Amino acid sequence: MEKYDLVVIGSGPGGYVAAIRASQLGLKTAVVEKAELGGICLNWGCIPTKALLHSATLYQEMKDSAEFGILSEKLSIDFAQMVNHSRTVAGKLSKGIDFLFRKNKVDTIIGNARIIERGKVEVVDAQDKTRIIETERILIATGARPRAIPGIEFDGKKIISSKEAMSLEKLPDSLVVIGAGAIGVEFAYFYATLGTKVTLIEMMPHILPIEDAEAVQVVATAFKKKGIEIHVETQVEKIARTDDGVRVSVAGKKGKQEIEGKLALVAIGVQGNVENLGLEKVGVQVERGAIKVDKRTYQTNVPGIFAIGDVIGPPWLAHVASAEGVVAVENMAGKSPVPVDYQTIPGCTYCQPQVASMGLTEEKARKEGYEIKVGKFPFRANGKSLAMGHVDGFAKVIYDAKYGELLGAHIVGAEATEMLAELGVAKTLESTADEIMHTIHAHPTVSEVIKEATELAFDRPIHI
Repeated sequence: MEKYDLVVIGSGPGGYVAAIRASQLGLKTAVVEKAELGGICLNWGCIPTKALLHSATLYQEMKDSAEFGILSEKLSIDFAQMVNHSRTVAGKLSKGIDFLFRKNKVDTIIGNARIIERGKVEVVDAQDKTRIIETERILIATGARPRAIPGIEFDGKKIISSKEAMSLEKLPDSLVVIGAGAIGVEFAYFYATLGTKVTLIEMMPHILPIEDAEAVQVVATAFKKKGIEIHVETQVEKIARTDDGVRVSVAGKKGKQEIEGKLALVAIGVQGNVENLGLEKVGVQVERGAIKVDKRTYQTNVPGIFAIGDVIGPPWLAHVASAEGVVAVENMAGKSPVPVDYQTIPGCTYCQPQVASMGLTEEKARKEGYEIKVGKFPFRANGKSLAMGHVDGFAKVIYDAKYGELLGAHIVGAEATEMLAELGVAKTLESTADEIMHTIHAHPTVSEVIKEATELAFDRPIHI
């Protein structure tokens, strides 16, 4: 019987990062994966979608390039090649995980894993061959899958999930996107940019419900200019398949309506992959579809069994899973890692304009009793943004008025997701507004808006 110090079930951003770090710390480690190395994120999520979104943004910029003296009168798209590029990128990164495993002496085992008792994992491969692995510790990192609307299941043809949405054979004439979180908004932007008639439906008061309301309004305005029809505070009651596509019955502020399209993309969230792992047999607690863990060690109620990432519930983000994985295995190895700070998790949406956020919104900061100072600086007052022609959006920073502590940041604009890291470092280092204002930012750069917004919050604006 094979013996390991740690067996990781799942090779997504949580699992593979945890496995590599565990091996670096001296734990004999194996990863069990039933599909492609890298999990959903590398193969069917974060990475391939960004390749598609880059194609759409590049196409839009070329359409708008006359302003910059570049003429593209016969511009067209090759949708199949966009999809092919996306799949190629995913494939390269999956192979990269294999390389990293070999480099770090992590064993890869392909098959379906099931915990048969504490310290024992059964793996069944594609040929139905079974092997039993003995291990001191088990780390569950099985991720999540798209959640269906109750009573309306995915068929992969007319009612699709994000997986099918990134690998369609041809560009649809029309698309109904149900759910306007990050996934729904990104696909709405991608398809609308390429010419698809997109309708976006959200049951909450605005799209991107967890983001700053002012930032979201910038995105909504840009989407409407692009021809995207947005329905908020609207509930989907039924999806009927028709000869031509789908008919979505909704109820909202405007009463009951029927919206037709070639396809319906359901993007209402995800649910953890907790099934068929043997959790019930060994007594691991599961609540509302998520494995219950101690958020300091990530151990379940069963000693020696741990879990990280999407399978333990929100926030369902790749970088959170990776951070949890590192903390979990460092604890296993007897280290004293810094716990994951769930109050400062960065969130990014990669449509155009992009949205990036961290920490508290204005509304939440006030509800928590803070007296705050807020600075909001527009991109159209930034020289680099003007030069690039990306003037929509702003950076908003929220500080505690008493101590100058950074409480939150919300950026909407072309480079928003790349700009957020500065504020993440500032928050980690417990930097104050004074320190950000005294940090010289290179000119001309888009990141100057962070300094300018901070100056604005403390009544020291220069360029506005």
